[in-house]
Amino acid sequence: MDFVQIIALALLQGLTEFLPISSSAHLILLPIIANWQDQGLAFDVAVHVGTLTAVIYYFRRTLRTLTYDWWQSILQRQRVGESHLAWAVGFGTIPVGLAGLFLGDFIETALRSPLVIAVTTIVFGLLLGWADWQGKRQRQEQQIGWKDLLFIGLAQAIALIPGTSRSGITMTAGLMLGLTREAAARFSFLLSIPVILLAGGLKTRDLVQSPLSVDWTALISGAVFSAISAYICIFLFLKMLERIGMWPFVIYRLILGVILLWLFL
Repeated sequence: MDFVQIIALALLQGLTEFLPISSSAHLILLPIIANWQDQGLAFDVAVHVGTLTAVIYYFRRTLRTLTYDWWQSILQRQRVGESHLAWAVGFGTIPVGLAGLFLGDFIETALRSPLVIAVTTIVFGLLLGWADWQGKRQRQEQQIGWKDLLFIGLAQAIALIPGTSRSGITMTAGLMLGLTREAAARFSFLLSIPVILLAGGLKTRDLVQSPLSVDWTALISGAVFSAISAYICIFLFLKMLERIGMWPFVIYRLILGVILLWLFL
Protein backbone atom coordinates (compact mmCIF):
# COMPACT_ATOMS: atom_id res chain seq x y z
CA MET A 1 0.00 0.00 0.00
CA ASP A 2 1.32 3.45 -0.87
CA PHE A 3 0.78 6.48 1.34
CA VAL A 4 -2.08 7.87 -0.75
CA GLN A 5 -4.01 4.62 -0.42
CA ILE A 6 -3.38 4.48 3.33
CA ILE A 7 -4.60 8.05 3.89
CA ALA A 8 -7.62 7.70 1.61
CA LEU A 9 -8.83 4.50 3.24
CA ALA A 10 -8.15 5.74 6.77
CA LEU A 11 -10.04 9.01 6.26
CA LEU A 12 -12.87 7.14 4.55
CA GLN A 13 -13.15 4.73 7.47
CA GLY A 14 -13.19 7.53 10.02
CA LEU A 15 -15.85 9.46 8.15
CA THR A 16 -18.14 6.48 7.50
CA GLU A 17 -17.83 4.31 10.62
CA PHE A 18 -20.37 6.29 12.63
CA LEU A 19 -22.55 7.45 9.77
CA PRO A 20 -25.37 5.07 8.78
CA ILE A 21 -23.81 4.30 5.38
CA SER A 22 -21.54 1.29 6.07
CA SER A 23 -17.81 1.83 6.47
CA SER A 24 -17.05 -1.78 5.50
CA ALA A 25 -18.83 -1.31 2.19
CA HIS A 26 -16.75 1.76 1.38
CA LEU A 27 -13.50 0.02 2.38
CA ILE A 28 -14.34 -2.80 -0.03
CA LEU A 29 -15.55 -0.57 -2.86
CA LEU A 30 -12.84 2.10 -2.99
CA PRO A 31 -10.01 -0.32 -3.90
CA ILE A 32 -12.24 -1.87 -6.59
CA ILE A 33 -13.14 1.48 -8.12
CA ALA A 34 -9.56 2.85 -7.83
CA ASN A 35 -8.10 -0.42 -9.12
CA TRP A 36 -6.08 -0.89 -5.93
CA GLN A 37 -5.17 -4.25 -4.50
CA ASP A 38 -7.53 -5.11 -1.64
CA GLN A 39 -6.02 -3.76 1.55
CA GLY A 40 -6.95 -6.90 3.49
CA LEU A 41 -8.78 -7.40 6.73
CA ALA A 42 -5.73 -6.51 8.84
CA PHE A 43 -5.81 -2.92 7.60
CA ASP A 44 -9.60 -2.85 7.95
CA VAL A 45 -9.24 -3.77 11.61
CA ALA A 46 -6.42 -1.22 12.11
CA VAL A 47 -8.58 1.66 10.93
CA HIS A 48 -11.44 0.33 13.05
CA VAL A 49 -9.12 0.49 16.07
CA GLY A 50 -8.52 4.12 15.16
CA THR A 51 -12.24 4.81 15.23
CA LEU A 52 -12.46 2.94 18.54
CA THR A 53 -9.92 5.34 20.01
CA ALA A 54 -11.99 8.28 18.76
CA VAL A 55 -15.28 7.08 20.24
CA ILE A 56 -13.67 6.23 23.58
CA TYR A 57 -12.13 9.68 23.80
CA TYR A 58 -15.36 11.41 22.77
CA PHE A 59 -17.43 9.53 25.37
CA ARG A 60 -14.66 9.39 28.00
CA ARG A 61 -16.74 11.08 30.72
CA THR A 62 -19.79 8.92 29.99
CA LEU A 63 -17.64 5.79 30.02
CA ARG A 64 -16.07 6.78 33.32
CA THR A 65 -19.54 7.11 34.86
CA LEU A 66 -20.78 3.86 33.30
CA THR A 67 -17.75 1.92 34.53
CA TYR A 68 -18.05 3.24 38.08
CA ASP A 69 -21.81 2.66 38.31
CA TRP A 70 -21.46 -0.81 36.77
CA TRP A 71 -18.88 -1.82 39.37
CA GLN A 72 -21.00 -0.38 42.20
CA SER A 73 -24.02 -2.31 40.93
CA ILE A 74 -22.00 -5.52 41.26
CA LEU A 75 -20.85 -4.66 44.78
CA GLN A 76 -24.30 -3.53 45.93
CA ARG A 77 -26.25 -6.06 43.86
CA GLN A 78 -28.72 -3.45 42.72
CA ARG A 79 -29.12 -0.80 40.04
CA VAL A 80 -26.84 2.17 40.62
CA GLY A 81 -26.97 5.36 38.55
CA GLU A 82 -26.19 4.51 34.92
CA SER A 83 -25.39 0.85 35.60
CA HIS A 84 -28.39 -0.32 33.55
CA LEU A 85 -26.95 1.36 30.46
CA ALA A 86 -23.55 -0.20 31.12
CA TRP A 87 -25.06 -3.68 31.38
CA ALA A 88 -27.10 -2.97 28.23
CA VAL A 89 -23.95 -2.21 26.23
CA GLY A 90 -22.36 -5.45 27.43
CA PHE A 91 -25.33 -7.71 26.78
CA GLY A 92 -26.10 -6.01 23.48
CA THR A 93 -22.73 -7.19 22.20
CA ILE A 94 -23.42 -10.90 22.77
CA PRO A 95 -25.44 -11.59 19.56
CA VAL A 96 -22.86 -10.05 17.23
CA GLY A 97 -20.07 -11.81 19.11
CA LEU A 98 -21.73 -15.20 18.61
CA ALA A 99 -22.54 -14.45 14.97
CA GLY A 100 -18.97 -13.40 14.30
CA LEU A 101 -17.61 -16.52 15.99
CA PHE A 102 -19.71 -18.96 13.97
CA LEU A 103 -20.26 -17.08 10.70
CA GLY A 104 -17.28 -14.73 10.47
CA ASP A 105 -15.19 -16.83 8.08
CA PHE A 106 -18.12 -17.39 5.72
CA ILE A 107 -19.00 -13.69 5.68
CA GLU A 108 -15.40 -12.63 5.06
CA THR A 109 -14.99 -14.95 2.08
CA ALA A 110 -18.45 -15.20 0.51
CA LEU A 111 -20.15 -11.86 1.08
CA ARG A 112 -17.47 -9.24 0.33
CA SER A 113 -18.84 -8.49 -3.15
CA PRO A 114 -20.21 -5.31 -4.79
CA LEU A 115 -23.57 -6.90 -5.57
CA VAL A 116 -24.13 -7.95 -1.96
CA ILE A 117 -23.20 -4.44 -0.88
CA ALA A 118 -25.55 -2.91 -3.47
CA VAL A 119 -28.54 -4.91 -2.22
CA THR A 120 -27.88 -4.37 1.48
CA THR A 121 -27.16 -0.69 0.93
CA ILE A 122 -30.56 -0.18 -0.70
CA VAL A 123 -32.65 -2.47 1.51
CA PHE A 124 -31.33 -1.28 4.86
CA GLY A 125 -31.26 2.30 3.62
CA LEU A 126 -34.99 2.12 2.95
CA LEU A 127 -35.53 0.52 6.36
CA LEU A 128 -33.62 3.38 8.01
CA GLY A 129 -35.78 5.92 6.20
CA TRP A 130 -38.96 4.14 7.25
CA ALA A 131 -37.81 3.97 10.89
CA ASP A 132 -36.92 7.67 10.92
CA TRP A 133 -40.30 8.55 9.40
CA GLN A 134 -42.43 6.29 11.59
CA GLY A 135 -40.46 6.41 14.85
CA LYS A 136 -42.06 8.19 17.81
CA ARG A 137 -38.68 9.59 18.94
CA GLN A 138 -39.69 9.97 22.61
CA ARG A 139 -37.34 7.69 24.59
CA GLN A 140 -33.76 8.03 25.80
CA GLU A 141 -31.13 5.30 25.80
CA GLN A 142 -31.44 4.95 29.59
CA GLN A 143 -35.01 3.68 29.04
CA ILE A 144 -34.00 0.70 26.90
CA GLY A 145 -35.53 -2.51 28.27
CA TRP A 146 -34.21 -6.05 27.95
CA LYS A 147 -36.55 -6.93 25.08
CA ASP A 148 -35.47 -3.75 23.32
CA LEU A 149 -31.86 -4.70 23.92
CA LEU A 150 -32.34 -8.14 22.38
CA PHE A 151 -33.86 -6.54 19.28
CA ILE A 152 -31.00 -4.06 18.90
CA GLY A 153 -28.41 -6.76 19.59
CA LEU A 154 -29.82 -9.05 16.90
CA ALA A 155 -29.92 -6.12 14.49
CA GLN A 156 -26.25 -5.46 15.18
CA ALA A 157 -25.43 -9.09 14.36
CA ILE A 158 -26.97 -8.65 10.90
CA ALA A 159 -24.52 -5.81 10.32
CA LEU A 160 -21.73 -8.35 9.82
CA ILE A 161 -23.02 -8.53 6.24
CA PRO A 162 -21.11 -5.88 4.24
CA GLY A 163 -23.19 -2.89 3.22
CA THR A 164 -25.65 -3.20 6.09
CA SER A 165 -23.89 -0.64 8.32
CA ARG A 166 -23.52 -1.46 12.01
CA SER A 167 -24.32 2.08 13.07
CA GLY A 168 -27.13 2.31 10.53
CA ILE A 169 -28.97 -0.83 11.56
CA THR A 170 -28.59 -0.22 15.31
CA MET A 171 -29.92 3.33 14.85
CA THR A 172 -32.73 1.90 12.75
CA ALA A 173 -33.62 -0.55 15.52
CA GLY A 174 -33.46 2.22 18.11
CA LEU A 175 -35.75 4.48 16.09
CA MET A 176 -38.19 1.61 15.58
CA LEU A 177 -38.30 1.22 19.37
CA GLY A 178 -39.15 4.89 19.88
CA LEU A 179 -35.75 6.33 20.75
CA THR A 180 -34.91 9.88 19.78
CA ARG A 181 -32.40 10.27 16.96
CA GLU A 182 -29.67 11.39 19.34
CA ALA A 183 -30.41 8.59 21.82
CA ALA A 184 -30.32 5.98 19.05
CA ALA A 185 -27.02 7.40 17.78
CA ARG A 186 -25.41 7.60 21.22
CA PHE A 187 -26.37 4.03 22.09
CA SER A 188 -25.14 2.85 18.69
CA PHE A 189 -21.79 4.56 19.31
CA LEU A 190 -21.47 3.04 22.79
CA LEU A 191 -22.31 -0.40 21.36
CA SER A 192 -19.49 -0.01 18.86
CA ILE A 193 -16.84 0.05 21.59
CA PRO A 194 -16.87 -3.62 22.69
CA VAL A 195 -17.49 -4.81 19.10
CA ILE A 196 -14.49 -3.00 17.65
CA LEU A 197 -12.38 -3.87 20.70
CA LEU A 198 -13.07 -7.59 20.33
CA ALA A 199 -12.52 -7.65 16.57
CA GLY A 200 -9.35 -5.62 16.82
CA GLY A 201 -7.97 -7.73 19.65
CA LEU A 202 -8.54 -11.02 17.87
CA LYS A 203 -7.05 -9.82 14.62
CA THR A 204 -4.05 -8.29 16.38
CA ARG A 205 -3.38 -11.62 18.05
CA ASP A 206 -3.51 -13.35 14.67
CA LEU A 207 -1.15 -10.79 13.16
CA VAL A 208 1.39 -11.13 15.96
CA GLN A 209 1.36 -14.93 15.61
CA SER A 210 1.51 -14.84 11.81
CA PRO A 211 4.82 -15.87 10.16
CA LEU A 212 4.13 -13.41 7.33
CA SER A 213 5.60 -9.93 7.48
CA VAL A 214 3.18 -7.21 8.55
CA ASP A 215 3.41 -3.59 7.43
CA TRP A 216 3.01 -2.09 10.88
CA THR A 217 3.74 1.41 9.55
CA ALA A 218 0.68 1.21 7.30
CA LEU A 219 -1.48 -0.16 10.10
CA ILE A 220 -0.43 2.46 12.63
CA SER A 221 -0.75 5.31 10.12
CA GLY A 222 -4.21 4.10 9.16
CA ALA A 223 -5.28 3.93 12.79
CA VAL A 224 -4.08 7.49 13.53
CA PHE A 225 -5.74 9.13 10.53
CA SER A 226 -8.98 7.21 10.99
CA ALA A 227 -9.09 8.28 14.66
CA ILE A 228 -8.81 11.96 13.76
CA SER A 229 -11.48 11.87 11.07
CA ALA A 230 -13.79 9.71 13.22
CA TYR A 231 -13.69 12.13 16.14
CA ILE A 232 -14.60 15.04 13.88
CA CYS A 233 -17.40 12.96 12.34
CA ILE A 234 -18.92 12.00 15.73
CA PHE A 235 -18.85 15.60 16.90
CA LEU A 236 -20.54 16.99 13.78
CA PHE A 237 -23.01 14.13 13.39
CA LEU A 238 -24.44 14.48 16.91
CA LYS A 239 -24.52 18.27 16.54
CA MET A 240 -26.50 18.15 13.29
CA LEU A 241 -28.59 14.98 13.63
CA GLU A 242 -31.78 16.41 15.09
CA ARG A 243 -31.79 19.13 12.44
CA ILE A 244 -31.06 17.09 9.33
CA GLY A 245 -32.49 13.70 10.33
CA MET A 246 -31.60 10.42 8.60
CA TRP A 247 -32.93 11.12 5.11
CA PRO A 248 -29.72 12.60 3.62
CA PHE A 249 -28.03 9.28 4.43
CA VAL A 250 -30.98 7.29 3.08
CA ILE A 251 -30.81 9.16 -0.22
CA TYR A 252 -27.04 8.67 -0.39
CA ARG A 253 -27.46 4.93 0.19
CA LEU A 254 -30.09 4.64 -2.54
CA ILE A 255 -27.93 6.49 -5.05
CA LEU A 256 -24.87 4.43 -4.14
CA GLY A 257 -26.81 1.17 -4.37
CA VAL A 258 -28.23 1.99 -7.79
CA ILE A 259 -24.79 2.99 -9.11
CA LEU A 260 -23.32 -0.29 -7.83
CA LEU A 261 -26.06 -2.31 -9.49
CA TRP A 262 -25.45 -0.45 -12.76
CA LEU A 263 -21.68 -0.99 -12.57
CA PHE A 264 -21.56 -4.63 -11.47
CA LEU A 265 -24.69 -6.31 -12.79
